[in-house]
Amino acid sequence: MKKKFWTAFLISLIVFSAIFATIGHHILNMDSTAYQGEDEEDLETEKKIEDKGEILFLLMGIDDQDGTGGVASVKKKKIEGENSHKPTGKRTDTMILCKYNFNTGDITMLSIPRDSRVNIRGRKSMEKINHAHSHGGPYLALETVKDFLNINLEYYVTVDYLAVKEIVNAIGGVEIDIPERMYYYDPMDKPPLLIDFQPGLQTLDGEDAIRFLRYRPKDKGDLGRVENQKLFMKEFIKQTLKSRNIIKLPKMIKTYYDYVDTNIPINVILKGVGTANKIDLENINTNVIPGVGKYIEGQSFFIPDEEDTRKLVEELFGDFLLD
Repeated sequence: MKKKFWTAFLISLIVFSAIFATIGHHILNMDSTAYQGEDEEDLETEKKIEDKGEILFLLMGIDDQDGTGGVASVKKKKIEGENSHKPTGKRTDTMILCKYNFNTGDITMLSIPRDSRVNIRGRKSMEKINHAHSHGGPYLALETVKDFLNINLEYYVTVDYLAVKEIVNAIGGVEIDIPERMYYYDPMDKPPLLIDFQPGLQTLDGEDAIRFLRYRPKDKGDLGRVENQKLFMKEFIKQTLKSRNIIKLPKMIKTYYDYVDTNIPINVILKGVGTANKIDLENINTNVIPGVGKYIEGQSFFIPDEEDTRKLVEELFGDFLLD
């Protein structure tokens, strides 16, 4: 099992970010990529999204297992004045295409297996889609997904995996009904990795949450891990939004600023607040790119089914398709 992992636990970013960014900027006096004021470009963006009534963004997760910095190090690779980055050396462990409807509160997610074999601009041959962020940061990842799915995709949210541990601990753990025995041991990992969960209801702290999200069933592979991520995400959101966790907001604000980066303007994010009460957490529309696993020249790839993928994207994101 690889050292990296990720989950879509911040699919509620539209709601959380508005709170974190607004309170954090005014109370904690922090800077954030998300907080950029209302310039002419932001106003134009706001008008476009207001007319459409929804936003499409790519949610990505990276980590700092090598100790060189996660989101913080990627921010330093941004080329000033350009929508591009120098090579980051950070692969994404999860890429999830997310659509949020400001009028209804509906959330639609499409998980893209990290081993998906695709074309990446500037590369000579097809590679795994999670390589795109390593070669050129979030903007190259955006372009790669845009080309792969033929959609008009402009916005990204990148989250450092450490946010999982910090926020889960901040809310006192996440209660999960683990569906089956989960066991995995890798003595070669640094430190050695032991995942050992019995089925049943239990409360996971930050470290346990990381282990749960890293687990990949042998019989289901990456798709099985995606199912675990979806289960965790739904429970995480419900439990984070409970009234008892409001007093823990300052710590979560700090976590947001330390571990989250996005190019969505703050005035657009704030639009999500008014529809927070409309979100039905039990009916988040979650999907996965269809396809099969295959070894090519000794490497394990996920091969998307082109026709089924095209139909699914058209069904979920028809208003964002490119001509």
